[in-house]
Parts: sequence; structure tokens; C-alpha cells
Amino acid sequence: MELHEYARLDAVAISDLVRSGEVTAAEVEAAARRALAAVNGTVNGLALPVFSPALGHAAGGPLAGAPFLIKDHGPVAEGVPFFLGSRALPGVVPGHDSDLMARFRAAGLVTLGLTTVPELCLSFATESVRYGTTRNPWDPERGVGGSSGGAAALVAAGAVPLAHAGDGAGSIRVPASCCGLVGLKPSRGRVPCGPDMGEPMLGMAYEFALTRTVRDAARLLDAVQGPGIGDKYTAPPPRRPYADEVGTPPGRLRAAVHTGAWSGAGVDGQVAAAAVRVGRALEQAGHIVEETGPVVDWDAVMRAWVAGGIAVASTLLLAPRQPDPAMLEAVSRRFLEEAREYSALDMLAAFDAQNRVTRSVSAFFTDHDLLVTPTLGRLPAPHGTLRYDDPGHTMTGWLRTLADYGPFTVLFNITGQPAISLPLGTGEDGLPIGVQIVAPYGREDLLFQVAAHLEQAMPWKERYPPVHAAGGTA
Repeated sequence: MELHEYARLDAVAISDLVRSGEVTAAEVEAAARRALAAVNGTVNGLALPVFSPALGHAAGGPLAGAPFLIKDHGPVAEGVPFFLGSRALPGVVPGHDSDLMARFRAAGLVTLGLTTVPELCLSFATESVRYGTTRNPWDPERGVGGSSGGAAALVAAGAVPLAHAGDGAGSIRVPASCCGLVGLKPSRGRVPCGPDMGEPMLGMAYEFALTRTVRDAARLLDAVQGPGIGDKYTAPPPRRPYADEVGTPPGRLRAAVHTGAWSGAGVDGQVAAAAVRVGRALEQAGHIVEETGPVVDWDAVMRAWVAGGIAVASTLLLAPRQPDPAMLEAVSRRFLEEAREYSALDMLAAFDAQNRVTRSVSAFFTDHDLLVTPTLGRLPAPHGTLRYDDPGHTMTGWLRTLADYGPFTVLFNITGQPAISLPLGTGEDGLPIGVQIVAPYGREDLLFQVAAHLEQAMPWKERYPPVHAAGGTA
């Protein structure tokens, strides 16, 4: 398989070729290894050398033979060390797969590596002391977002068609926006979180993947959705396979477009205009579109978000071996300090805030089918814009800094609705702009129907970044 052919195929196309016998899985894997070698020196998206051999996987499965990467954000795959992007973690080796990893293997995905993250996955910039800077294939001087930044860089650069990602405040959707990808955060309880965690980030963290096409996201969600044994949350089962929703007309919908940040942060005009254009495209397709949005108590959002950060830091405080604070970056040290002082009453107040925000946003979706917003408040930031290792940050101050950059995503981590970022805009300098579409709880089917329509109406398939395994911009 030629590199230029491989790098332009999505996972469904690769799997179809393998299934038909036109190429072998070994030929695809060899191409993926060449692609990773071709681009990783520029983008720096791998946390470890490429696995040799690939992790074990089923020979069949709905995505059999498609190359894949996993994220360095915790115990994922048996025998693969994780570091959470930190020098303070020497590499903890899980003794078993997560439930999600077991489903990735059963889907036939060929896992070839571990991707970079910011320390503790608590930043929208994948820049860590441990791994250095992960660079954007659209402009190596710009950031890839975070925390699933290594995954985004390598998928966008054509090294793999899809990669594991996680989202605690926007960490799937933000990198998708920065790198011109499809980034779905599923509904709360749609994808399993066990067996080592029952309620990641107090129910505000979600796992899935970054893809280049809507159909890849749909096919993968079919393969991994559904609760694991003992999962605390269970989303309603889909009425039919999500892959069948791609290309299915959704009927006439009532959509809202909202371009003002609930935090009060400024929003770049190019970014806001991209969301407005999507609203017009929906209107042209026959949907009812209005400029409105849910009423949001941002102070309550911040209170709930802080509690999620405390939950992340507390996993280190509860670990058998405490990390050396001197080996942590400045914001991580501050999170640990504040976690030690956080009280049970503080946590109860955060749960109350989460409840109030969730109910107000859910009420909005009783008479709206979709909400359209920008994904980020601005274009991908130059490296060093978000300074995680700056000792001047407090925990709340750091989260406000993130909200200034990405003010539209964390709300739906708190409230649980599915949200997808689509690469539907391009800035004046050629950088990708993501537009976020949110549906009522449990309605990924609706997101796939609408996303597939927009993929046809406002296509991005033939846009390639300058740093790409196929040889550059098409």
C-alpha cells in the first residue's frame, strides 16, 4: 500500500479494503508505521516509541485492520505504561484492559502507540515538561489543543485514521477544532468508564476518539457503546446502528445558534462567523433556526468545574505512591495543594451547582433539537499562550484562563448532552475552525444525521494540512 493512498483513507475505507482482500492488514500496518515515522518528528505526538508488535486485537470486527493510537491519560491497555504527561509518574503499568480498550480490540483496531497529553490532562495546550510541545500540522507554530493533542496531531497529519481521546472539559472537541477533525463527546453513560473508575471527574469526563470523517465516528460508536458491568450511568440504547444514521434525513428540526460566551470572554469574529454560517446552512436545508441559547449560571459552572479538577488531583493523593511535588508542573502542584484543603461541604456545593446547571440546560432542549456554537473562542493559539508551568496560577484562575480560550465546551461535560465539533470553518490564515453542535441527552443519532448532512454541504474531506503523510496540502 502506497503511503499517499493510505494517508487519505478513513478507517471504514481501510477496513473495507482489508475485508475484501484488496490489501492485507500487514500491508496497512506497514504503511501506518511509515506514516508515523514521516510526521511524528515534526508534530511530536507520540509519548513512547511505536509499539512493536502492535497490541493484540481481533482479526475481524467492524473496523478490522484500521491503525489506532491510545491516549496517555490513565490505565487503558494491559501492559502499556501510562504517565499522565508527568515526570512525577515513572510509568504505571496496568494489569488489565479498561472496558473501552477491550472493545477497541474487539473492533479489530490495530493499536500502534501512545499519544502525548499535557500534565494530568488539565490544559487545552499539549505542552508539557515531560513530552515537550506537540505541534499543529496546519501550522507547527500553533497549538493542537488539549488534552488529546497528540492524538489530534497524528490523525490530522494522516498517520492514523482515528485515535482514542478523552474529554473532561473539551479535550476531544478542542483538539478537533484546532486540527480540523471530527470530535464527538458522547452522552454521559454512552461509553463505558470501568472497571477502575466509576464516575470519572464526578461524571464530567468522557472517552471516545478523534476521527477525520463522520462515518468513522458512527461506526466506532456502534462498536464501543453500551454500559460496562457495574457502570454508574447508562445512556438509553440507540434505536438502530449509528452507522445507519449517516445519510438519513433528520426531519425538520428547531435549531439555535449561540455565539456569545457564557463566561463573558471575547469571541473572535472569524470563529463566530463560522457558527453563523452553519446556522444558515441548516436554515437552507429547511430547519427552523433562531439566535438564542440556554440561560447559564457561569458561577455555578465554575464551581462544578473546580470540583472536577479536584477529583483529578485527588486520584494522585489517593495513589499508593505519592508523586514528588518537585517533579510536577506549577498548576499541578497548585491543584494538589487545593485538593488537600477542599472540604466535603465544598463538594456538596459543587454537586448542587452541577444539578442546577444540568437542569437549566436540559430544559432548553425540551423545545430545541440542536444548539450550534463555536467550539473554541478563537483560532488555534501560538505555543506558550497557555502557561501551565506558571506558578502564578490558582486553580480557579487557571480554569478561567482555559474558559477564556475555550468557553463553549465544558458546559456540556457538566450537563451530559452529546456534542460534536466539526471542521466547518477556515480562518483567513488557513487554520481550521471547529463548530460545535449539541443535541438533547442520548441523541447521538440526531448528531450523526445532521453532521453527515453538513459534511456533504460544507465538505472538508479534501483539505489537508501542510504537514501530512500523503505529502502536503491537496
